[in-house]
Amino acid sequence: MRNVYRVTAMLIALAVGLQVASIALAGFTVAKDANDGAAIGADYTNFGQNYHSMAGMVIGLLALVLLVVSFLTDVPRGRVLAGVIVGLVALQFVLATVSFGLPALGVLHGLNGLAIGAMAGTAIGRAATPRPLATSA
Repeated sequence: MRNVYRVTAMLIALAVGLQVASIALAGFTVAKDANDGAAIGADYTNFGQNYHSMAGMVIGLLALVLLVVSFLTDVPRGRVLAGVIVGLVALQFVLATVSFGLPALGVLHGLNGLAIGAMAGTAIGRAATPRPLATSA
């Protein structure tokens, strides 16, 4: 189960990296489309935006899987890390929703996404650390 925990944390970290890439793609696509004369309005969308939204849902599911798996493994502080990741993912959804009304909060959405990736990296490291051998006296 330790490997399942580690691989799930790796998938979360990878998904966060893809989230960063997709929102950059979305921003540059908006700029190019606007330069090309496209109307950018409420109904405008592009691949980067669509991918960013869908992948966020996948990260949420992976975070829940990590939490469940954390109870089935002996990763040091694994449950705490998984719980923090779930909490940060929940906050991420709230920040995304609120940021449409208050765009400046989008900065916190971006920073929180990086925190999710950092916590996933910590979880990967914890799962990769070998268990100490029991000693008999």
